[in-house]
Amino acid sequence: MVAKVEIYTWSTCPFCMRAKALLDRKGVNYTEYCIDGDEVARGKMAERAKGRRSVPQVFIEDQHIGGCDDLYDLNAKGKLDSLLQLS
Repeated sequence: MVAKVEIYTWSTCPFCMRAKALLDRKGVNYTEYCIDGDEVARGKMAERAKGRRSVPQVFIEDQHIGGCDDLYDLNAKGKLDSLLQLS
């Protein structure tokens, strides 16, 4: 079974592009919420992300993972694939 992955982004955010590129390289399907300028959506994201308002914010199976650096850190430690259930 493949994990449910959600990512909140801005269309021109380089960190968002990097996070999506990693997920794409892994062949992961994800739901993207592009929240450009939408403060209501950003507020909902922040509520889910324990107050974090920066983008991207990544969720795997409704668990808050964090931003781009957090996603890459999990990958470097060999922990991302198991969260994504890719092994």
